[in-house]
Amino acid sequence: MTILIEQPEFGLQVEEKQIPHDTNELILDGGFVVPKQLSCDGGFEVPEINSFGQSFRDYNAESERQKTVEEFYRVQHINQTYDYVKKMREKYGKLDKVEMSIWECCELLNDVVDDSDPDLDEPQIEHLLQTAEAIRKDYPNDDWLHLTALVHDLGKVLLLPSFGELPQWAVVGDTFPLGCAFDESIVHHKYFKENPDTKNPQYNTKNGVYKEGCGLDNVVMSWGHDDYMYLVAKENGTTLPSAALFVIRYHSFYALHRAGVYTHLMNEEDRENMKWLKIFNKYDLYSKSKVRIDVEKVKPYYISLIEKYFPAKLRW
Repeated sequence: MTILIEQPEFGLQVEEKQIPHDTNELILDGGFVVPKQLSCDGGFEVPEINSFGQSFRDYNAESERQKTVEEFYRVQHINQTYDYVKKMREKYGKLDKVEMSIWECCELLNDVVDDSDPDLDEPQIEHLLQTAEAIRKDYPNDDWLHLTALVHDLGKVLLLPSFGELPQWAVVGDTFPLGCAFDESIVHHKYFKENPDTKNPQYNTKNGVYKEGCGLDNVVMSWGHDDYMYLVAKENGTTLPSAALFVIRYHSFYALHRAGVYTHLMNEEDRENMKWLKIFNKYDLYSKSKVRIDVEKVKPYYISLIEKYFPAKLRW
């Protein structure tokens, strides 16, 4: 079955595909073999297990990463507060750390591993290219979406010394709103009890400091690579469409696009852009594999997209 989603902003229809599988195999990071489900035109479909032989995003599974991931979320949930995020947005919104191109930033991610990810422990550059190439196969005409996939995690350079060497809890992991109640669907919700904001009654209602339908652009999200890359792209004058900026900013907001909570804060533009985020999320989450990308082969294509949508040098 194929579902067509109307996207008048871009003058096209997007196919959400249920794709039959064939006999090809996909080798995941832990050496586990699962069916690689393909469409007749070579499209991408999700595997059933992650790099460690577990279900994707299973934060309770006993694996070599489980303890590291849970400790990450304990510290994150304690330290991400409304006031902290306000200070970080002001500090990093100055974009005075580094000046470099998008591709130079991609190469920096060779030094980054995400401690919050229960599905992958490969350098992040592999994930960027796997995600971008998977989307490119299924949506060959939507070059803005290919580039969005390439740049969506570039904010993780905040972990590196030249960007302030922020701790993992201030860079990666699922994001969530501050200034209103922490929904129980947020991973490892139990650790929010130690967050200082839980003692502020102004922040502990469904709407908190916000009005229903205010729009996510007016909501203070936990600080990390999503919000940082959004600021970098927007302030450097990217010509990527609003849907791309929405994907960059909220791709880690799993409580919204997986659990369906906090929708009362969305406006009409958010709801339209959400359709693209749900499409993107499948590729972002499930393309983490041992299938390596020939960087030199695909580099000219992505350089051409960078030149189309971004200036040669950006302020970071």
